[in-house]
Amino acid sequence: MDEKELTVTLTLDNDEEIECAVLTIYKAGNRDYIALLPLDDAGDNEDGEVYIYRYIETESGEPDLSNIEDDDEYEIAAEAFDEWLDANAFEDMDDESDGE
Repeated sequence: MDEKELTVTLTLDNDEEIECAVLTIYKAGNRDYIALLPLDDAGDNEDGEVYIYRYIETESGEPDLSNIEDDDEYEIAAEAFDEWLDANAFEDMDDESDGE
């Protein structure tokens, strides 16, 4: 990947800070969500875990993340993210075959 990876630092409820790569910001239903990939100290993600949060931009244009408390809402957000992953995987395969 040639473009610089966008990262954010999350502060968890226990005040632990985790650096995360921003995978995508996407719409599901009538809300926006963000998918984050938590990174270890070496900048890797060994377990494939992804965090999904509700994404809102404040009036001043600053991003604001909030937990998804409702199971039904989480299912909608997770399903939309899975669809994004599927579409993105096909795009990556197309890119690889174009280079051959």
